[in-house]
Amino acid sequence: MPIIVNLDVIMAKRKISLGELADRIGITPSNLSILKTGKAKAIRFNTLESICQILECQPADILEYRSEQTSH
Repeated sequence: MPIIVNLDVIMAKRKISLGELADRIGITPSNLSILKTGKAKAIRFNTLESICQILECQPADILEYRSEQTSH
């Protein structure tokens, strides 16, 4: 999939746990885990906004587009 989720990287930089972030956003830890591992099919803008507010980051810090043709 060409969309890469870097939420775990930003969470580590901000020293916030999955449980704490989930509580502060108001979603379940399991739903946040699905997003964090890149298995989510979609994300609501209000969820993305909450994540960015809490982690003090931009959406581009969390989500990255990488062409499937690009070598790693």
